[in-house]
Amino acid sequence: MKKVLSAICLVLLFGAAAFLFLLRYTASVQTGPSAAPAPTAAQTPAPAVSAAPVPTPTPEPTPTPTPEPTPEYFVVTYIGDQTLCSHQNGSDFEKKMNGDYSYPFSNVVQYFADDEYTIANLEMTFSDQKLWSYETFYFRAPAASAQILVEGGIDFVTTANNHTNDFNSVGPKDTAAALDAVGVEYGLMDEAKVVTTPHGLKLGIYCTFDKSFLPKEDKAIAAIEQLKAEGADYIICAFHWGIEKHYHPTDKQVALAHACIDAGADMIYGSHSHCLQPIEEYNGGLILYSMGELSFGGNTSPWDPDSAIVQVTMRRDPDGTVTHESYSIIPCCVSSRPVLENFWSYGYNDYKPTPYVEGTAAYERALSKILGTYEGPDGQSNYSNWHASYG
Repeated sequence: MKKVLSAICLVLLFGAAAFLFLLRYTASVQTGPSAAPAPTAAQTPAPAVSAAPVPTPTPEPTPTPTPEPTPEYFVVTYIGDQTLCSHQNGSDFEKKMNGDYSYPFSNVVQYFADDEYTIANLEMTFSDQKLWSYETFYFRAPAASAQILVEGGIDFVTTANNHTNDFNSVGPKDTAAALDAVGVEYGLMDEAKVVTTPHGLKLGIYCTFDKSFLPKEDKAIAAIEQLKAEGADYIICAFHWGIEKHYHPTDKQVALAHACIDAGADMIYGSHSHCLQPIEEYNGGLILYSMGELSFGGNTSPWDPDSAIVQVTMRRDPDGTVTHESYSIIPCCVSSRPVLENFWSYGYNDYKPTPYVEGTAAYERALSKILGTYEGPDGQSNYSNWHASYG
């Protein structure tokens, strides 16, 4: 019995010792300085979560500044008398032209073709009828000769002059038909009309002639008022007036021109004198008292060879207002022969106007006539020798 108890005691002591040993061992593993870290399962790092992308704002386009409206500029050209045929007892013009419709204006066409509008005085009749007149001189060319104006770059002609009714009512009717056929604008006797240029300038043109060679003021002012009412941008009075071969206008012409400008006209465009007369600026208007002759088939030896082309620079403002701003003068000879061939004898006219060479005596002489400084004597129209020759 004692042996059994002794054995049990030993077993209990042994077990207690073992339990203490295990307890200490476990504590050393958990707290000991050299204990290795307990293994952990490998972990895949979680992806970084970024904030939602902020869209880049589209830059506002920088507005292109609207350019300030600027004025437009155009050139309107004025020239003198055009008689594109010989008188009733001649044929020199036709021989020299020789069927070439571009011939008469071939030395000046560059001024007319490149401008906005060209205005001339047409002192003749276009008709295919054989017409006769009681006038001292009368001028008729075939209807096809109206093509001369087209080839020369002329856009508008006034037909209101002392040769309008050389052939009674037939002349104006046939002339108008010929001009219509080639597309050249025209003004009839006492007609006020608005014409539109290629770039939209509305020119109001009043064309008139009176047997006294002084238009009626009341009729002119009424025409100016009509053109205003019709919306003309710029008003031109085309007057066939004055005294032949006089280098200055009469006092009555000056007074009428001033009255028309005061009434609202912008330009007075004169013809008839067969020589140049001064240009005048008055109250915002421009007055060409007479532009003389240019291509003039009615005379083989014109008394005065000097002519000119006047080109007026027109300004159209953004609000539509049209005014003239400046002008230039191109002194010319009615014939190319004195300019190119130094040929001045009888029969010098070849009907081909040509600009004078700048700085020459002829250039300065012609320029002085249109500037009003010419001091030469006036001429006189005397056709008694012509009547004696032709009966």
